[in-house]
Amino acid sequence: MTQKRPILIAGPTASGKSALALKIARERGGVIVNADSMQVYEELQILSARPSPEETAEIPHRLYGHVPMREGYSVGRFVREAEAILAELNGEGRLPIFVGGTGLYMKALLEGLSPIPPIPPAIREHWRAEADRLGALKLHRKLADLDPGTAARLSPTDPQRIVRALEVFEATGRPLWEWQNEPGNPVLKEEETERMVVLPDRATLHERSDARFDRMMEQGALQEARRIADLKLDPTLPGMRALGLRPLMAHLAGTLAIEEAVEEGKAETRRYIKRQSTWISGNMKSWKVASAQ
Repeated sequence: MTQKRPILIAGPTASGKSALALKIARERGGVIVNADSMQVYEELQILSARPSPEETAEIPHRLYGHVPMREGYSVGRFVREAEAILAELNGEGRLPIFVGGTGLYMKALLEGLSPIPPIPPAIREHWRAEADRLGALKLHRKLADLDPGTAARLSPTDPQRIVRALEVFEATGRPLWEWQNEPGNPVLKEEETERMVVLPDRATLHERSDARFDRMMEQGALQEARRIADLKLDPTLPGMRALGLRPLMAHLAGTLAIEEAVEEGKAETRRYIKRQSTWISGNMKSWKVASAQ
């Protein structure tokens, strides 16, 4: 059976990339595969703008809402799951359409992951406990002493990545940045894919993202935040960084008025769009610019 040329669609939040993926899937009979780090989480239906039940009933969607937030998710797991789905779809002669705003996931598909060996569980647990005990800022200072090159690349308020750098250094004796400079095995060959990026102007993105946040509130984003707050999850889990979640939880805790929470959720989204757009401009120069229409 003939393998179909995979399609990759990237773009910032609210760019319309999901609408483009649906359009192509309808026209070519494709299967949409998630490449967004928040849309994997079961509890984040509304705040991650996951495809609606109507859309998933019409077109097959994979890797959406299949992971509980308490588990966390990683680019390594994404690559393993994407490889399995690609093998399945290739065997069936179906068209894979990867869509998402997490640039690292797209990069991992095309370039592979650094060959970092597995980290012993005892080392992993040690540094997680240290993160709980010391907090991100002190842990970042410790990393700066051991591995200044990686520390300079990381935010002092990002405990997940700081822990990862420390556990890699202890387990392998090499800085994380050295491992990251080693080539991995790509899942897809760039020349055998069709790559598109949806990148409207910044003012349009901000207008769309603000309107989308208002729709999320109408759809029950506050209630979704309440259900997540009731789970009492570790605040350093990746899913807890979902745009708008922290300000809505602050409102539920009584420390932020609802109007302020909504405005902060919109502001978080605009800041994220800026980071995404900058990353795309620097890393996806060869991708075809596409319209969501």
